[in-house]
Amino acid sequence: MGKYGTHIVWDWNGTLFHDTDAVINATNASFAEIGLPPITLERYRELYCVPVPRFYERLMGRLPTDAEWVVMDEAFHRYYWAFAETSGLAQGAGELLADWQSAGFTQSLCSLAPHENLIPIVRTHGIEDRFIRVDGRIGPSHTGKAEHMVRHLAALEGIAPHRMVVIGDAVDDAVAAAHVGAGAVLYTGGSHSRASLFTAGVPVVDTLAEAVAVAEQLGG
Repeated sequence: MGKYGTHIVWDWNGTLFHDTDAVINATNASFAEIGLPPITLERYRELYCVPVPRFYERLMGRLPTDAEWVVMDEAFHRYYWAFAETSGLAQGAGELLADWQSAGFTQSLCSLAPHENLIPIVRTHGIEDRFIRVDGRIGPSHTGKAEHMVRHLAALEGIAPHRMVVIGDAVDDAVAAAHVGAGAVLYTGGSHSRASLFTAGVPVVDTLAEAVAVAEQLGG
């Protein structure tokens, strides 16, 4: 089992975990701490990008200073993890994970959420055993997912990049997938607008069920 067929690498925030409200609330709370006005969900999805300092540059017209970054980053994570306690899995996510596993396929989780926070929340939602590996971010929070994906793939023994498909909600997920030679499918229910996702040049879908169906075709 797991040697053939598509291996899915799931993103967490905005993909499996429907935390949009938590993200917007935490973003606006962090903005308030340095005197920036609040942002709407539509504006967030239009401007959001990784690495996160680039997002702030788009919003502020300049990169945040080192001091501003420290304040905003600390504040965002402090507020986010409080708000995230009321967030849940995306619609149908639990069933999709179970069905994929039951069909004999493998899947893993690669997230830029801090590893020490990711593991407990995945366990809280009862899905840890659906994955053959769960990797959260270890290290600074201002980088993208590409090098993190390299480490994730290296730990997935026996899984070739050409049959691996990343499912995420951000252009950075597609960039990370391409960096390791994997496919990608992007989901519109998270951090990016549809127009932003289309710039990645990979399939864009509106539901996680569609994402899984496309992933199976890409990696099969």
